[in-house]
Formats: sequence, structure tokens, C-alpha cells
Amino acid sequence: MSADPAVSPAPGEEQYPSLALANTAIALPGGHFVDLLGTPAEANRWLTDRGLAPVDAGMREMCAAQLRSLREQVRSLFDARIAGVAALPAALAAVNDALTRVPTAPLLQWDEKNGPHRVAPHPTTEIVDHALATLAADAADLLTSPDAERLTACGSPPCNRYLLRHGRRHWCSTRCGDRARAARAYARRTGSATD
Repeated sequence: MSADPAVSPAPGEEQYPSLALANTAIALPGGHFVDLLGTPAEANRWLTDRGLAPVDAGMREMCAAQLRSLREQVRSLFDARIAGVAALPAALAAVNDALTRVPTAPLLQWDEKNGPHRVAPHPTTEIVDHALATLAADAADLLTSPDAERLTACGSPPCNRYLLRHGRRHWCSTRCGDRARAARAYARRTGSATD
């Protein structure tokens, strides 16, 4: 299934692009599935919306596949953090590999027009590597920040999205909260009818 514009951002996605990345694979009721990175054009649009790629980046399937792969590794790290267990070494290696693909420090350049100046090196040919490094760094920042204590999975099956919990809220959206409350009400009604 292609992108669903009706899916609203989960709490924390605006602050942490890696949380938004993890939530690009969305399980919906009825066995439906939305992949916001399913095609190169959708992956390019997702990166463009976050300022990580130009509109005309010309994303190829290999690039979109790299982004989907990082998404799965970040999801694995989030799952480990939420469960309080050690992360899979492959997930750590993938994120660390993405972190080190491109230089993160602006390099010193010198030319006649501008004189000495600093430039972050990410030419057009390295757009995806730069995006992967940025998203991996964001995931590492989230997992090592005080906000990691608030990281949780949506409490409304079959939803598989993550969010930063605020108070008692355990749902990524109003839709999921309504679905969870309806399921509890139905369980109470059917449970009391069989007593």
C-alpha cells in the first residue's frame, strides 16, 4: 500500500527525525501496511520534507533500500531500549557505519571569491550517505538522551509505531487511542455477558 497522508505524526517525530524514520513502516488494522519509503520517489519525498535531500535528488532503488535498511536497524535499537535488553550487534554496527560514512565537521576551504570559509562536505553524489549519517546521529542522540526514558511503542495493536510518551498517553495518534478504548469497552461488554 502506498503512503497514507491521513497518518499523523506521532509525538516526538518533529523533534527526532529518527523517530519519524522508524515510523515510516506502518501496520494498520485489517492487515494493511503503509511504507512511506516504498519507492525511490516516496523515499526522496520523505527526505525532502525533512530537509535531507533536494526535490530533484533522483533517488534510485538502491538508495531507498539503504534508507529502509537503516529504518529497520533503528527500529531494532528502539525495541531493545524499550524492552530494556541489549541491542543486537548488527543494529549497532549499521548505525555506527552510517554515522561514519561522511565527515560531520565543516571542512576549511579557501578560494579567491570567499577567502577562508568552512563548508560541510556533502556533494550531491553523497546525498543519501549524508541523510543516513544525519538520521543515525539523531537516533544515537535520542537513545542517549533523557528523552529515551519516554520512548515507547504504540499501545494499540496492530500499530507498530513509536512515540515519546507524555504523561499516561501510550498511543501514537488519536485514531490508535480511540481503537484501544473501543477494544477495551468491547472486551468489558463481551466479558460481562459471558459471566
